[in-house]
Amino acid sequence: MTDSIMSKAATMEIPINSNGDTGTLPEDDSLEQAAKRQWSLGEKVGSSRGPRDLQQVMVSGPNLNETSIVSGGYGGTAEGIIPTSSIKGPNMNHSSSSSSMTAEEATKGVAVEKIEQVKKWGLNTYKCTKQMISERFGRGSRTVDLELEAQIEVLRDTKRKYESVLRLARALTNHFYNMVQTQHALGDTFADLSQKSPELRDEFGFNAETQKLLCKNGETLLGAINFFVSSINTLVNKTMEDTLMTIKLYENARLEFDAYRTDLEELSAGPKDAVTMARIETAQQQYQVQKDKYERLRSDVIIKIKFLEENKVKVMHKQLLLFHNAISAYFAGNQQQLEQTLRQFNIKLRPPGADKPSWLEEQ
Repeated sequence: MTDSIMSKAATMEIPINSNGDTGTLPEDDSLEQAAKRQWSLGEKVGSSRGPRDLQQVMVSGPNLNETSIVSGGYGGTAEGIIPTSSIKGPNMNHSSSSSSMTAEEATKGVAVEKIEQVKKWGLNTYKCTKQMISERFGRGSRTVDLELEAQIEVLRDTKRKYESVLRLARALTNHFYNMVQTQHALGDTFADLSQKSPELRDEFGFNAETQKLLCKNGETLLGAINFFVSSINTLVNKTMEDTLMTIKLYENARLEFDAYRTDLEELSAGPKDAVTMARIETAQQQYQVQKDKYERLRSDVIIKIKFLEENKVKVMHKQLLLFHNAISAYFAGNQQQLEQTLRQFNIKLRPPGADKPSWLEEQ
């Protein structure tokens, strides 16, 4: 009976009035009287049982894991009772949910960034295409630097002419190489016939020596021409091409600059409401970025054209002098002058058979 009274008292609600005072229930008096009677009985029996009963009372108290939350008053129905053992803490799946949310947020961030890049690229392409079409049909204005445009056109024309020189020099090299190979074969044939024809030994021998000398001088001239072709190829396909690539970037920057400039002018000519002013401010920032890019590339083009012109003069002065001296010495039959020309320009000829691997490399 003591256990039932204690558990009943533990689950009893304490009502509070509107002014904060505790109220009394109708059954408080009866409970109090029953508790007193039970306590008096307990004192009588306690003299024989000792303090162990108090420990049992404390142990037999209500289990916190089985405590119920009562929604109604004491003695009400059990419909509003919610077992506390069924209530779970909010942090049980916190680690797994947080990791999954982090992965999802990272994936969404990458997707949003890619979408923004595609959006910017599409808008920029649309503006540049619109500007290009307007310029082609004469409806749009474009930024023109007359002096720089003239220098670019001269450079492109120079490159076309140098490409023609390079093509003809390569053709000369191929034809002259074939002639040298023919002279070499002809000299070998004359030498063989001088051994097999005693009556014409001297005549075949003289011609064999002449063809071998021409072949040797021809190989020396081929070395000079190959050096000339290699230098022209570097000048045309590397130095000039690098400058033209910078010019191409400059022209693209000029088109983008004019496209954003036109966009800013159209917005400035329209109504000045709050939305338009925000768009004008954004367009002004984009215009400034494109302007800085355009001016930077314009400066790069001017510097590269200047350096290219200086380098071209130095290279062509040396190569044209080499080509003239080598051709003149060869056709004049001046072998010493031809060899001196190659030494003057530090050209080393490969000995015959140098292109073939040695027998050790073949193993």
